[in-house]
Amino acid sequence: MVEFMKNIRLEIIRGYMATFNQKWPSWLGGLLIGIVALMIFIWNFPWGIAAGYQNWGEWVYFLSGMSDAIPEMPWLHTLSVSNFGIFFGALASALLSRQFVLRKAPRFEYVKGAAGGILMGAGAALAGGCNVGGFYTAVGVFSMGGYAMMMGLFIGAFIGLKYLVWEMEHLSHLSANTNGAAEKSSKRDWSKIQPAFGILVLIGCVAAFYVYSAFDQTKVGGLLFFGMLIGMIMHRSRFCFARAFREPFMTGEADMVRAVAVSLAVFGFGSAVIKWSWIQPPQMGVYHPFWIGSFVGGLIFGIGMLLAGGCASSTLWRAAEGNSKLMVTLISLALTYPATHSLLEASGFKERLGHAFFMPEVISWSFAIPVFLFILIVWVLMAEWNEQTEKLVIL
Repeated sequence: MVEFMKNIRLEIIRGYMATFNQKWPSWLGGLLIGIVALMIFIWNFPWGIAAGYQNWGEWVYFLSGMSDAIPEMPWLHTLSVSNFGIFFGALASALLSRQFVLRKAPRFEYVKGAAGGILMGAGAALAGGCNVGGFYTAVGVFSMGGYAMMMGLFIGAFIGLKYLVWEMEHLSHLSANTNGAAEKSSKRDWSKIQPAFGILVLIGCVAAFYVYSAFDQTKVGGLLFFGMLIGMIMHRSRFCFARAFREPFMTGEADMVRAVAVSLAVFGFGSAVIKWSWIQPPQMGVYHPFWIGSFVGGLIFGIGMLLAGGCASSTLWRAAEGNSKLMVTLISLALTYPATHSLLEASGFKERLGHAFFMPEVISWSFAIPVFLFILIVWVLMAEWNEQTEKLVIL
């Protein structure tokens, strides 16, 4: 019996080490995110992030007296709760892996973080969603606006990287010492007790689900739980949509392109089954302004995510592990998105950005699925060709 318990203990330790002491492969992160995204779709609606930021920003404007409209409570707003889940899931993962460190950055990096958040907020408002709702989910639910934003993200990432190259040549002194050094607040090694706090965060998220269920808000509680899973997966695999658009131009690396493509394939094929069989309405999640809004929004968002060093989703999980620059980005994005959205609505300009198009309605399901797969394959093949030749690398 003693030997048996000893073996159990060793297996638990090995499992813990494999889960939290080793980086997960990017493709595994993409695969798991695609599966969880499908769960969210079946549970309630297609996964999104930007509207959660919008809810937080609206509360800032309301509490500051700049708006009279009372927003929905953040703990009841579905996408706000999902974003909380991503943040706390990543926080738990960072603590369990002893990787939570509050990282300082030079002042100019905070300026770039704020500017990046402003551009991402404005771009997301134009495109009807961020890199998740406007690109990933849009492509996965066969909204043609997703492909327009994808093209905009490519061009925006290229422009943003061009600026960063210019900055390195002319303003390198402003971004000196950007190695993410941790704050020296104490001589005590806090990493030893981080896993205990990580376990408490996980228990808190699971307990919150049951509290939501007790108050007849099971769907909202489920979104907190699914968000927690996504936050943990993204942190452990370092999954970042910004890298999929940045790395081909910066280093030529195609690893994250493959990961995002795997994730999209899982989500897209699953979404086709869900929609084609009417488990969810075919038009669900199709609202993106094709093509002007999605393309221009993607371009602006792409520049912003290069300046910030992260997209809307990675801003959440990297802020949760202690990245202070992206904490600034989180705030500026949350303030900009609702302001831009309201301006577009009030001016009537939103109607000029384009209209939603559901690909199967345009070319039928029989052609939409092969086109979807073809675009993913071409994207991966182009990235792998560039990885070998570095023809598109500008550094």
